[in-house]
Amino acid sequence: MRLDKYLKVSRLIKRRTIANEACDAGRVLVNGKTARASYDVKTGDIIEISFGGHPIKIQVLKVIETVKKDDAPLLYKIIE
Repeated sequence: MRLDKYLKVSRLIKRRTIANEACDAGRVLVNGKTARASYDVKTGDIIEISFGGHPIKIQVLKVIETVKKDDAPLLYKIIE
């Protein structure tokens, strides 16, 4: 699954276009490297997102195409 779509499906970022813009701006790192929106997310990847002064670091637990709102947090684990 593409990185921008994963960020939207997991509800980490509200809309896919915003996720795409965050990737283009270099605010999203995967496994310590700047990632493009087209990056193929795999289970076990470490994603870091910079939300202004509030960075978040997560580990991908599952990659599922569609998920209900209540189950979205089950797709990842917050590390820091």
